[in-house]
Amino acid sequence: MMQSRSSFNSPWRRTARLRPASAAAALFLSLAAPLSAAESQNDCFGEDMGRRIESCSALIDSQSLKDADLALAYSARALAYAVAGKYDRAIPDYDASLKLDPESAVALNNRAWAYVRSGTPERGVEDVEKALALSPDSPQTLDTRAHIFQSRGDTKRALRDYEDAIRFGGTDIVKLYQCGLQSHSLFAGDIDGLFTSEMRRALETCVATTGCDPLPADEECRKITS
Repeated sequence: MMQSRSSFNSPWRRTARLRPASAAAALFLSLAAPLSAAESQNDCFGEDMGRRIESCSALIDSQSLKDADLALAYSARALAYAVAGKYDRAIPDYDASLKLDPESAVALNNRAWAYVRSGTPERGVEDVEKALALSPDSPQTLDTRAHIFQSRGDTKRALRDYEDAIRFGGTDIVKLYQCGLQSHSLFAGDIDGLFTSEMRRALETCVATTGCDPLPADEECRKITS
């Protein structure tokens, strides 16, 4: 979900799906590696998405970066665009990043998440499968694939991936899903990070319900998951 699907604010600062800024965005934040010490002082990897775009653009336009660092700058800017809902700009940046570093599980997953959020989840299938081949225990990427399965109406495989995301993501993703499920009035328990039978039933109901997303839509869960 650099979507980093961003907002599991600490763990889901998508180091495996740069998604940052909102609760669901945090599923998908941070980059897999920093640029040089001097370059990292700018705002290309900061929390302010507007400044991130400006700073990453300056780095990209400087033509001074090595390919690996340039790939990260493109991914960071793509994430900022994605957080703003500008998928028409995010996806080309992920394309540029992956052209430079085609084995980046983070960028692959984040591009897949951008496809999911832009309403074309099937376009993300190849990316998410490759990302999982590279990083099979990534909760962010499992969540992305769960969303793709859910969009197809494949509730069995969607639920399995959500549960695997919980297994690998632990307490933080459980809390995020609990909060998201509460927003759909499907879960009335405490936001305690415990994957109970009550929560599983709520998740199962959500997966089978058109328009239901176990991830919260905004910042409402950020405090409890950070």
